[in-house]
Amino acid sequence: MNKPVSGFYQALTEHFPSIRLLTDPAKLLTFGTDASFYRLVPALVVLAESEWEVQLILAEAHKHKVPVTFRAAGTSLSGQAITDSVLVISNKGWMDFELMNGGEKITLQAGVIGARANKALAPMGRKIGPDPASINTCRIGGIAANNASGMCCGVAQNTYHTMDSIRIIMADGTLLDTGKPDSIESFRASHKHLLESIKNLTERVRSDQALVDKIRHKYRLKNTTGYSINALVDFEDPVDILAHLMVGSEGTLGFISSVTYNTVPDYHHKASAFFVFPDVATCCRAVTVLSHAPVSSVELIDFRGMKSGIGKPGLPHFINDDLPDSTCALLVETQADHDQALSHQIKDIHQLLIHFTVLEQVDFTRIQSEYEALWAIRKGLFPAVGAVREKGTTVIIEDVAFPINLLTEGVLKLQALFKKYRYSEALIFGHALEGNLHFVFTQSFESNEEVRRYQQFMDDVAQLVAVEFGGSLKAEHGTGRNMAPYVELEWGSDAFKIMKQIKHLFDEHNLLNPGVILNDDPEVHISNLKPMPVADDLIDKCIECGFCEPACPSKDLTLTPRKRIVLWREISRLRREGSTTHDQARLNELEKEYSWQGIDTCAACGLCSQYCPVDINTGELTLKLRAEQAGSSEMVAKWCADHFDGTQTAVRAGLIASDITQALIGSDSMVSISQGLRKVTGNRTPLWMDAMPKAASLESLGIVPE
Repeated sequence: MNKPVSGFYQALTEHFPSIRLLTDPAKLLTFGTDASFYRLVPALVVLAESEWEVQLILAEAHKHKVPVTFRAAGTSLSGQAITDSVLVISNKGWMDFELMNGGEKITLQAGVIGARANKALAPMGRKIGPDPASINTCRIGGIAANNASGMCCGVAQNTYHTMDSIRIIMADGTLLDTGKPDSIESFRASHKHLLESIKNLTERVRSDQALVDKIRHKYRLKNTTGYSINALVDFEDPVDILAHLMVGSEGTLGFISSVTYNTVPDYHHKASAFFVFPDVATCCRAVTVLSHAPVSSVELIDFRGMKSGIGKPGLPHFINDDLPDSTCALLVETQADHDQALSHQIKDIHQLLIHFTVLEQVDFTRIQSEYEALWAIRKGLFPAVGAVREKGTTVIIEDVAFPINLLTEGVLKLQALFKKYRYSEALIFGHALEGNLHFVFTQSFESNEEVRRYQQFMDDVAQLVAVEFGGSLKAEHGTGRNMAPYVELEWGSDAFKIMKQIKHLFDEHNLLNPGVILNDDPEVHISNLKPMPVADDLIDKCIECGFCEPACPSKDLTLTPRKRIVLWREISRLRREGSTTHDQARLNELEKEYSWQGIDTCAACGLCSQYCPVDINTGELTLKLRAEQAGSSEMVAKWCADHFDGTQTAVRAGLIASDITQALIGSDSMVSISQGLRKVTGNRTPLWMDAMPKAASLESLGIVPE
């Protein structure tokens, strides 16, 4: 911990309980991981539970000149939720929500999981607009900070367009609630200079018609590259502009405490179909036609995407090895508020597709189990690559958008780049109506040659998408560190200067998530790459997405499944490669921590496997490690079994003694003493807690006192 962070930490100890200021190496390592392929280990992790605490954190950060990064769930894919400074976690304590106007509006704190918001809205036939693939895990703070969208969201239903108001804590600690007039008036008085600067910036942009045209073009597409400078042309009031600049700002302009959404209809009448076309050109022409149809979602899947599912249950029979490599498919969904309307919409879609050659199809089905099986094909594409990758490699999912009229050429040229750079397993899928394509491939970062191959590939992708096609390099995953070197290439120098001015206006000292979105290092996207060392066959497929975390019973006690895997991977690496005294000391420390955090407190219940996209049950690793521990303690176990009466008497006496001691000195002292003993004994003694059982009565044991 460097001197500024140390001073910052000491200041926080006066206000935070030590249990919410994390400094142990195991926690720092595991919190240094998000769903991206980058890793930075924070110097300090702070678990913040209120706005007041965030304001205090920002005040001390300003005083000590310490950079701060905010995180909700850590499902981000572009490296925007990691830091080597102070990481502030805002999930526990940020779970409140309020329904208004019969569900037409909902106010959600930063820690609310997206799917839980929709569960609250479901009885009213409503939902929030954003529908990212990680909605069962990601939280509102991250959804808003990344302007996440998804399969049915399109451009019109993201946070930027469905936000009613937002509650923000600025870099200087000022709280602004754009849903409360008194808060706005107070802010106008206290931040007059900031609002005037925003107004001047707006006038400057609007005086440049070429720039205005570029902004409007960019945001007809899905676009999360750079800041949401469309706010400068969409709104008049500087407060409205400020609020919408916060959306997609990835924690670099301020902290989003809560968002009030205008919700959208959640239709219960829906049907899905799957159409396979002979080639990419035919498929993309069908997309253009369907853009005028009553469809809620059109997902494109290339031939590699279809073939990645071969052998899985529920797959249509025609997806097999004989499927031509030229084929391309569309998964189409339509929704309506009543069954008759749905029938009319299906008929209209069929009429539009009647002139296209369709090689194979699964016609529209309204049966939930059947259309969910079709969507399982689409949702399984990312993990399908992750499940078959070589050990030690990383799964990368990129996210671009082409103008819809150039979609055919875009798909073909991406496929040509895969061939050029030898990404033979790469597949393409995406939200075709918006020209938004994801492509997934595996990458090793074990050698300089492999890193340079990735860098050259991304240089070519950037040139293709941003320059040649005028598209967006990040449609919905956020700029992060991943695309920071290419922001100016995509936007041009004038827009890039505007973005730098916005950052300076909001965060003069560059303390909020520095290096994310805007970064002068042309190689930041190939720096701090996350190692993926081989650890155990039970967990090597893990892509560290974090989808498992909400299901874990021990998530608030010690570690989640993702964090256990991160820690075990590092232990395995150090056992195999660690050669220095420092390596050995670190290994010993992490092994001690893993005994409690990784093994003893894992419920081994298997709930994580139900959420894992690659079917990993972290509990199986725990059971394996427990079995190995038990093997080394076989003699002790046998002795206890052979002397069970004495063991029972000794355990009962210990429980009586601890109960009496607790009554005399109090719970806090008992905790402190047990922590000290545990440290002295190398984690061989248990921690005492209020939930410790009391000794059973002799009568309950069947012993009658004489």
